[in-house]
Amino acid sequence: MKKTLFLTILLLVFMVTSAEAQCAMCRAVLESAEGQAQAEGINKGIVYLMAIPYLLVGGIGIAIYRNFRTKKN
Repeated sequence: MKKTLFLTILLLVFMVTSAEAQCAMCRAVLESAEGQAQAEGINKGIVYLMAIPYLLVGGIGIAIYRNFRTKKN
């Protein structure tokens, strides 16, 4: 059971997918511009800002897990 859960979490962590994280208004404004480099930069910035909270929550979860595991032993 623990091995299956660990492998599932590991797979989800390392699974990389392309994300389009622009809102409809941002997309409309940036697509009307001639250069697409600005649109790509905005999209990467949004994805970066979206990833930080998940990393923080994951780090806190790992710390709690390790704390409970050491108390058991």
